[in-house]
Amino acid sequence: MKQDISKLYIITGGPGAGKTTLLNELNKYGLTTVPEEGRRIITEQVESGGEALPWLNKELFANLMFEESVKTYLEMDNVTHMKPVFFDRGIWDTLGYMRLENIPVPELLITKAREMVYNNNVFILPPWKEIYENDQERKQTIEKAILTFECMKEIYQEFGFNIIEVPKVTVEKRASFILDRVLT
Repeated sequence: MKQDISKLYIITGGPGAGKTTLLNELNKYGLTTVPEEGRRIITEQVESGGEALPWLNKELFANLMFEESVKTYLEMDNVTHMKPVFFDRGIWDTLGYMRLENIPVPELLITKAREMVYNNNVFILPPWKEIYENDQERKQTIEKAILTFECMKEIYQEFGFNIIEVPKVTVEKRASFILDRVLT
């Protein structure tokens, strides 16, 4: 049975805005969350000595991220969920990343992305300098994080999604903010 597409939600934004923390909080409510593919790919590439890294080969990284995002989407789409499913970034984030890094976006990727249907409401977390931190996978500056946020907002709006900005409040309040809009 095909999943009700209205239950597939994207949480996006620039790096370091609290997406992972928010998804961990949503997990506490027994909701299904899907981790970001980019972080997993970076970890795997570093461990294996691969070059599909945003600081070595941005285009290879973007293509691998797109492929993995499609696979993860299809896995989640083939399961019937009674509750919402929250993705830490959606397929469109990869296209936004490509645009941000001036990597040509093939029409084939846009066509494929359009086949992956999410709920029209996309939750976006704004840049938040006070919580921003670098780590092994996140090497961008806060300025680059702000540019990423703007690019993600632009790409989702361009392709007809309704952007809902999540306020800079405690993680519990952020989760409540989202659930109030999803469960009502």
